[in-house]
Amino acid sequence: MASISIPEITLNSGTGKIPALGFGTAADPPVDSLTTKTAVLQGIELGYRHFDTAALYNSEQPLGEAIAEAVDRRLIGSRRDLFITSKLWNLGTDYIDLYLIHWPVSAKAGKVEYPIKAENFAPMEFGAVWAAMEECQRIGLTRAIGVSNFSSKKLLEILATAKIPPAVNQVEVNPCWQQKKLIQFCKEKGILVVAYSPLGAFRTFYGTNRVMESEVLKQIAEVKGKTVAQVNMIEQKHLTSIPVLPLSGNMLNLQVALRWAYEQGIGVVAKSFKRERMKENMGIFDWSLSSEEVDMISEIPQERACLGVDYTSIYGPYKTIQQLWDEEDTTIS
Repeated sequence: MASISIPEITLNSGTGKIPALGFGTAADPPVDSLTTKTAVLQGIELGYRHFDTAALYNSEQPLGEAIAEAVDRRLIGSRRDLFITSKLWNLGTDYIDLYLIHWPVSAKAGKVEYPIKAENFAPMEFGAVWAAMEECQRIGLTRAIGVSNFSSKKLLEILATAKIPPAVNQVEVNPCWQQKKLIQFCKEKGILVVAYSPLGAFRTFYGTNRVMESEVLKQIAEVKGKTVAQVNMIEQKHLTSIPVLPLSGNMLNLQVALRWAYEQGIGVVAKSFKRERMKENMGIFDWSLSSEEVDMISEIPQERACLGVDYTSIYGPYKTIQQLWDEEDTTIS
């Protein structure tokens, strides 16, 4: 089966390129290791080359096993054919491509647990933590370093002492939470924003159906489903069997959401363990949104889905979500 080629985005400081569309491995509710491994192998077969993991996701081990099997089966030439993002050093591979600070909080020394107990939160010493991240890059444990869930203010704290600037800030971005100010700030600083929950994480405990059910996206999807799919089916017939757009249903909304994110000049990590959805998520690169459609999406009411409540505490540095996000685009219902 032919695979599709995903465009790449150049990271700062000569730290390589990251595929514009990544494969998320955070499953909610959790799945067994074999399910994760199988999904990753299917993703590699289809053409995914960026895989996003973290200790919190319990997916590092099956991801490492899938990579080893993919090499054995010659689905890829070597580990270097893949781009791996992780948030904790615990993966069965010699190095990772991108290492992130997962959240801008620390816990007191002792047993690592999630959720962190309210009394165990501690302020993060950004300078010291970032210096350790830089050392990871210098000694070759990771090719690039970055952060996740950082506001502009917290990024400025990192940049104030950084010898190596963050390559990436991975945050929630979708048409219902567009993060325009943060994306612009990061572009000015040479930091690539990578979107998680680009489809609203609609099947997770914190997710929202707003993207799936958006009337604006439905209107655009109806047009794209009748025109773009038909045009590109002819153009791509000799290249791949992967459809550019499904012909009907709410999944159209989700492809419009992914295409919108891609057109923001940011990276995207989308999670699905269903083969057909994996294929649908990849069908966003050979069509575009019109300026009128982009304007329509810009008017969608904004509301954050991932509030980060688990990282606030009356005993910690952030007692409210407004403090966690520095009141930066913190519109909530």
